[in-house]
Amino acid sequence: MTYLKYKGYLGTIEPDIESGTLYGKLAFIRDLVTYEAVDLKALEHEFRASVDGYLEDCIALGKAPDTPCKGSFNVRVGHDLHMAASVVASRENISLNDLARRALSEYIMNHAGQ
Repeated sequence: MTYLKYKGYLGTIEPDIESGTLYGKLAFIRDLVTYEAVDLKALEHEFRASVDGYLEDCIALGKAPDTPCKGSFNVRVGHDLHMAASVVASRENISLNDLARRALSEYIMNHAGQ
């Protein structure tokens, strides 16, 4: 999927076949922020305006804006995989967090172009 990018936010691009318009929303945040337009150039403009408006609204409300992908997430892997990963991390003298980071990085490097 291709995303629009602005001020650290990512926005989706979706077509509405019936109306012939494009629409999207800010990705990877809990707050719902949407935008729409008739063509891609206008959609990007609306996306940027939506990000700016969202940030302004958060300031006005005294609310911290959601940020996409804060850098931590919980993963449920099951007992056996958790145990195996812990043993490997211990043997390598690294934290389980470092092992998971390395594994994710390697996977992404090997699959990013697909």
